[in-house]
Amino acid sequence: MTQSGIRDGSGDTEEYGLLVPVFDDDGAPFFGYAARGELRVQTCADCAEPRFPPRPCCPHCQSFESEWIRTSGRGRIWSYVVPHPPLLPAYAAQAPYNVILVELVDAPPIRLVGNLVAAADAALDSVDPARIRINAPVRAVFHQAADGVVVVRWVLERP
Repeated sequence: MTQSGIRDGSGDTEEYGLLVPVFDDDGAPFFGYAARGELRVQTCADCAEPRFPPRPCCPHCQSFESEWIRTSGRGRIWSYVVPHPPLLPAYAAQAPYNVILVELVDAPPIRLVGNLVAAADAALDSVDPARIRINAPVRAVFHQAADGVVVVRWVLERP
């Protein structure tokens, strides 16, 4: 952990065996904002193109200037999978669970990976996979994972 409370990339897992994100200097602000309950996207300060994953240089205009723009936290399910064993033991214990790809409403080129859950702190298997639909509207919620890392999860707009 760094002094700011951001994970330093040591690669540990949560105490119950789930993996936590490992990030670099470019991605650290994303998790810092998530810890404040904000979903922000790195955006080029010159051409205004949003980008994810975060990186030092804009792939559109090659500018090194960026800012983090707050989004509404709303999106739609663009794709999803339901992993099945063999999985890491902690994940196998929660299967079947989902992994969704969400396209952000206010930044359509951006797609974020996460889990569709019943509530921010619900188990990964809290939503029946049969309820997941492509294009279903979702909104971001924030889950306190291990070591102070907050991850973005998703809930259905209309449960």
